[in-house]
Amino acid sequence: MEITEKMVEKTATKLSAEEILGGKVLSVKWEPKLKYAWDNGPAIGRYLAELKNGKIIAKKCDKCHRIMLPPRMFCELCWVPTGEWVYVQDTGIVNTWIVGYVDWKATRLDIKGGVRPITPGIIEIDGASKGMGILHHLGEVDPWKIHRGMKVKAVWKPAEERTGAITDIKYFKPID
Repeated sequence: MEITEKMVEKTATKLSAEEILGGKVLSVKWEPKLKYAWDNGPAIGRYLAELKNGKIIAKKCDKCHRIMLPPRMFCELCWVPTGEWVYVQDTGIVNTWIVGYVDWKATRLDIKGGVRPITPGIIEIDGASKGMGILHHLGEVDPWKIHRGMKVKAVWKPAEERTGAITDIKYFKPID
């Protein structure tokens, strides 16, 4: 759309139409350099530090005795601060999952080109209370053979490659 002198006159600017149409208005293209930062807090901070060590840790509620994973500093059911830290297993069961044909960037996967669908699932971790688990990838399994209750185990990155992130666990694979 071409800007006309009549359109410019209807704006609230104090600049003249000649200045705008003549390109005499200063325009600056600016690309902000924004960095994202997150304060993990004591519960998630410890959880991530333990992942770097190849361990999964949870928190226990002193009132209802639930073992909560991911850990949190208060129980959302009892409204009391949580107590002790509890190490849980790196095994569990599949609660729910999907077979996805779109990656995390919302890009369609080229299945015809040999790309396998992604299979994220909720894993209820052994040692945590029922219903407590983490979202993670399922690997080393035919996506169509995944089932509810399937036993799985974490496949960890080598210790020297871990950074203290959930991705220190590469995926969960089925176990007999």
